[in-house]
Amino acid sequence: MDKLKVFSAEHNDPWFNLATEDWIFNNFEEGTHVLFLWRNKPCIVIGRFQNPWVECNLQAMEQDGVVLARRQSGGGAVYHDLGNTNFTFMSPRSEYEIKRNFKIITDALKKFDIEALQSGRNDILVDTRKISGSAFRMTTKKAFHHGTLLINANMGMIGHYLTPDKEKLQSKGVRSVASRVANLTEFNPAINHKNLCDAIVETFFETYQQRAEIEHLTIEKLSKEKSLYKTYQQYSDWSWRFGTTPQFSHKIEKRFDWGKVDINLDVQKSVINQVKIFSDSLSVEFIELLHSSLENIKYDLTTIKESLLKNANSGDDAIKAMVNDVIELIEKEFA
Repeated sequence: MDKLKVFSAEHNDPWFNLATEDWIFNNFEEGTHVLFLWRNKPCIVIGRFQNPWVECNLQAMEQDGVVLARRQSGGGAVYHDLGNTNFTFMSPRSEYEIKRNFKIITDALKKFDIEALQSGRNDILVDTRKISGSAFRMTTKKAFHHGTLLINANMGMIGHYLTPDKEKLQSKGVRSVASRVANLTEFNPAINHKNLCDAIVETFFETYQQRAEIEHLTIEKLSKEKSLYKTYQQYSDWSWRFGTTPQFSHKIEKRFDWGKVDINLDVQKSVINQVKIFSDSLSVEFIELLHSSLENIKYDLTTIKESLLKNANSGDDAIKAMVNDVIELIEKEFA
């Protein structure tokens, strides 16, 4: 008979939760079906092949202390807060069934008199509105299916932190698709994180016709696992969250009193590796300064501003004023 494992995270750190998910996936025994339930403090979680500069309002996130996380699986960008419950199913690949996983969730929702249905490969709908999205990952021997459940998430923050496509930023990454979403509390005000998790666990046991002890995972307990802590460091590191972004280009242009500037940045692994500047400005020194300031640096607003200001110190007042104009333009582009 297959074994069951059920884990519940007692912390809300998105990087630690993703690292925990990875750690469980890499270490669960053959012939085991796993359920992991977790939720995050306010954050944006993007898919493995997405571009955060296209998907997110990074300035608003930084101002509000909303962190960015990148997961291992594909799919689109999602907003998480404590009103959003996350589930992860793991199975041996030979026994992996996406439909069975979705049925566990929809059957659990029936316990709250909520009729939900799977839509396409990724979503769960209630009355044509999306209450859950999923993503998937497989190896030669194992597979997992993880997803979100909107219980009482702050919907206003979704539009605030997730931005529409920037026309001048041409990315090879995967774009998110907007959906009509709803919180489960709209259909049953009594539903909450705890009672929904209880219902999912119970339905999980009913599906496999056996039970298991729920293992409550704390950061204190998990920090002692060296491989997990190493994975946590990876998930929290800038190079994973931003540096793995697929190659893209960014075009920035505007006409000022001193002339028009058209800056074209080619970005690879989140480093500006090529700069092309077109301008009818009379100052060759200014254009050369822009070029030398922007090439081979991180594609990061703070880094770009510091590099431009540092090099502008060697110029006259007119050059400094022009550089400040360009900085204001770039700040708007990153907004």
